[in-house]
This record gives sequence, structure tokens and C-alpha cells, in this order.
Amino acid sequence: MMKNGPRIITVANQKGGVGKTTTAINLATALAAIGEKVLIVDLDPQGNASTGLGIDRKDRTVSSYDVLTGELDLEAAAIPTAVPGLSIVPSTLDLLGIEMEIASASDRVLKLRNALRAASERGAPFGYVLIDCPPSLNLLTLNSMAAADSVLVPLQCEFFALEGLSQLLETVEQVRRTINPDLIIQGIVLTMYDGRNNLANQVVQDVRAHMGDKVYETIIPRNVRVSEAPSYGKPAILYDLKCSGSQAYLQLASEVIRRERKLRAA
Repeated sequence: MMKNGPRIITVANQKGGVGKTTTAINLATALAAIGEKVLIVDLDPQGNASTGLGIDRKDRTVSSYDVLTGELDLEAAAIPTAVPGLSIVPSTLDLLGIEMEIASASDRVLKLRNALRAASERGAPFGYVLIDCPPSLNLLTLNSMAAADSVLVPLQCEFFALEGLSQLLETVEQVRRTINPDLIIQGIVLTMYDGRNNLANQVVQDVRAHMGDKVYETIIPRNVRVSEAPSYGKPAILYDLKCSGSQAYLQLASEVIRRERKLRAA
């Protein structure tokens, strides 16, 4: 049964370099392009989602750190991006110290959930909230999973892909048992695919064999234009709409929306 308020999707993988942030910002851009009001919450201290959406470090006077410590409401920390309909709560290096600051709080894993619920009760206009997690299974990632309706997992087409996925699925199961029983896997998106590589094709087969229809049909190819886009402070979809990577992210967005509609109808 769907709840009122925004759909909250956490984009997570404890492995770095799998296309997690690229997936978050391009999926968010694609959702905004079809008229959704979208918010990204950047929970990664590296702040790559903020940089990739053109938010200069010197302009990050408010951040997700302020939301987690209760200094600011979510809406007050959200700043508009160059993409119409897309806002971001940026990240700063302050997040590196957040675990120690909130470790003794009884609601330490619920800080983000509480902030999002309060924003929803105040009528915050977002239809989708995407949370970009750090590449580790820490208190920030647990906050994101506690707050989320579902987890979207980017998975690089490489040798150890399934091994990393099993760790993440165990964490999701643990969160379901202890904090958020409604959390589901929205889907697994295969990234950085190179069709000339036999190993990549084997990984695609293996992941589909293990995870079935949890794996999106859309596969994100390796693409130079997608790699270049963050250095210009733009999502690939804005930087070069026609490149294969941008087109794949638009297809992924339509798959995500189809899955969301099925959930709503359930």
C-alpha cells in the first residue's frame, strides 16, 4: 500500500566507482524532465552529486549535515539546480564527523526519516526524493535506508559484482528486520557495460540468473560523454542528450516509473 508524500529511493552500493552518483543525478534529471518535482539528498561526504549538478563548494552554506543534526528543516537546506524541477540538499565535508555527533542519540538512524516526514507534513512539493549514499555501509547509509521506500542498486559489469551485491542485500534485509519493514529493492541497474567485453556479458547473464526481474532491462553503457559531464557541472542528459548514456538513463527513468505505478496499483 502506497503512503502519501514523496516516493523516496535510495541509490546505494557499498562499492565505489559503480556509477552510483551518475545514476542518481541522471535519473533525477530524467524524472524532472517529465514534470516531477525531484529532490536529491547528497549524503556522500565527497559531495559528487552536488558537484555534478553544478553546486560549487563555496556555495554550499547549508547541507545535509545541517538536516541530520536538526539545525535546519529539509526545505531550508534544499537549493535549486540548473535543471527545472530538480533541487538538491548538498553535501559538505562536515558529514565526515556526523557519526560521532549523533552516535549517542536514540534516533540516530532515523534522523533523515524524521526530517523527510516533517517536510512532507508541511506540504513540501517533492514527488520523488533520491538519496545518494556514500560508498560504504555506515550510519549515513542506514539513515538513507531507514527513510526510503526502496533501494536502487547500480552494479558495475565486472568480476566481483555479485559478491558486493550479496553484502548489500544482507544489509537491506537487516534494515527490514530492525528499522524499516517496508523497504524493498526497487531494482538493480547494470552500469559501465562494454559489449565487446566477454566478462561484461557473463556478468549480465549471471546477475539476471540470480536476481531475475529485479534487474532492469535497461543497461547503462560505458560512455565518454557521461564521464565528461560532471566536470561541466551538468547531468549527462543536459550535457549531451543524444549520447548513448543519456538515452539509457531516460529509458531507466521510464522503467522506474512503470515499477512505481505497479506499486501504486498494488
